[in-house]
Amino acid sequence: MTETKMMYLIKRKATTSREELVAHWFANHMPGVIANQKNARARNRPHATRYLATLFHADTDCEHPWDGVAQLWWPRPLPKPATGIGAKPRDTFQQKVEPYLPWATREHVVIDGAENLDTAPLTLNAPYPLTRSGFLKITYLVAAKPNADYDAFLKHWLETHVPNVQAAMERAGGFRYVVSHSIDPADELYAGMAELYFHGEDGWRDWRAAIRPDGMERWMDGERTLVLRADTEMVGIP
Repeated sequence: MTETKMMYLIKRKATTSREELVAHWFANHMPGVIANQKNARARNRPHATRYLATLFHADTDCEHPWDGVAQLWWPRPLPKPATGIGAKPRDTFQQKVEPYLPWATREHVVIDGAENLDTAPLTLNAPYPLTRSGFLKITYLVAAKPNADYDAFLKHWLETHVPNVQAAMERAGGFRYVVSHSIDPADELYAGMAELYFHGEDGWRDWRAAIRPDGMERWMDGERTLVLRADTEMVGIP
């Protein structure tokens, strides 16, 4: 069975500083999520097999449309609750962020490059969570135009756009490229996510010079699509 990549876009409350968000996410939330999945596995219950979080930089307007995204790989899609997770906080992190909803996607790893991302457990503290950096990650949150034909959009994305991006990534020295498509795109903010990893700014610049139009604009809402930068990930379950 194909795994489901469950995503949780995180935005802090107006009264929460960026530093508070990061501290409470890493110290007070991730360990609890790790423990819950470990306990579920021990009881032979469904559980996440991987857990990763990305911290986004501010955009060109010095705003954070999203502060980050958590990603957990499950054997099946999780139901979407009627109210956002954290509306009744269970930890300090949830007190500091806006309630968030699960976003179910199917992942397509186009260029793996996992050997460039360190997941070796820590030795002087608990093994996980850990942080890793030393890369530039560009995340596209791709919104569709109103009334888009999602079947045609996702087909074009995989069969035409992905090879185009992959070829440009290879020319620019990008080392990892992952696309995640919404399982129910009509019910989500975004039709999907693309994650492009480079060794640094030069790769990102060279990729932008190499990429060519391929027709994605027929379905993609350019105004609502976000391009977010990151250089730090937090790993909870490798």
